[in-house]
Amino acid sequence: MPEQLTPGRYRGLKTTSLAEGDVFGIIAFDQRGSYRQMMPADTSYETLAQVKGEIIGALSQEASAILTDPTYGLNAAMRMSPKAGLLLALEKSGYSGDSSYRKTELIPGWTPEKIRKAGASAVKLMVYFHPGSGALADELERLIQRVVADCHGWDLPLFLEPMSYSLDPAISKDSAEFAAERPAVVIETARRLSRTGADVLKMEFPHDIKFSHDRGAWRGACAELSDASALPWVLLSAGVDFEQFKPQVQVACECGASGFLAGRAIWKEAAAMSPDDRADFLENKARDRLRQLLDIAASSARPWTDFYSAPPSSEDWYEEYN
Repeated sequence: MPEQLTPGRYRGLKTTSLAEGDVFGIIAFDQRGSYRQMMPADTSYETLAQVKGEIIGALSQEASAILTDPTYGLNAAMRMSPKAGLLLALEKSGYSGDSSYRKTELIPGWTPEKIRKAGASAVKLMVYFHPGSGALADELERLIQRVVADCHGWDLPLFLEPMSYSLDPAISKDSAEFAAERPAVVIETARRLSRTGADVLKMEFPHDIKFSHDRGAWRGACAELSDASALPWVLLSAGVDFEQFKPQVQVACECGASGFLAGRAIWKEAAAMSPDDRADFLENKARDRLRQLLDIAASSARPWTDFYSAPPSSEDWYEEYN
């Protein structure tokens, strides 16, 4: 039976999903450190904020929601379409610790309370997570649970994004060695973190498609992920090209995903373009990519309302609403 949500969390999911179908078609542009690296080294803060605003402003006309960050995203949030919901990131860019022991830190001075007051529909938290990391995995679960409690205290849903990594510094995440263990890592991560109280998981594709071209294996792993997760999940793009991401979205949605929450696969070429070229690219190429993905989500994704129901209405519901 679907879990009955509070009014704010239910409305938060409604305002971040497509008008029909209760599935997600969300544009992500919350990059900060990697965004700076995409641009010339001397690019000013004002230009970074302006470019982010142009990209988000154009794509928010059709996306169900926009995910951005507080550092460069205020201009974008103020100019985006009122038809789209708004998610704001809570975590600092990157991680502390070494590459095999990645700790998540929250942005100082930035809280779910401020995110609610800024008019957002939901909070996003990204963590680097490996279920085999022992005490660190346990520590991250406790952090997630604290963030969940804070978000829900302000009646905001939490989109949780776990990113896998290798525990062996000698083995790169982009290697064939890690690709062999990646499906098990991603699926077990979904199993564990979907029990933390978060509302939606933002998940990687279980297979690294540089090393796996078997659509049957893709489907099997995505179905396992859906079975493992107690929550609706959406697919992230992880910076792959659109031609690689589109078939991933198709398979994921057919196998239980509730849509996508993707960025660079749709807009990445636009960041370094001239203003005129950027406007043309966004109006034509990027929007066409987005529409193709939205069509897949609308026709194939699993509604998040399979997991959640609206709160009951009564004459005096507001008296006990806290």
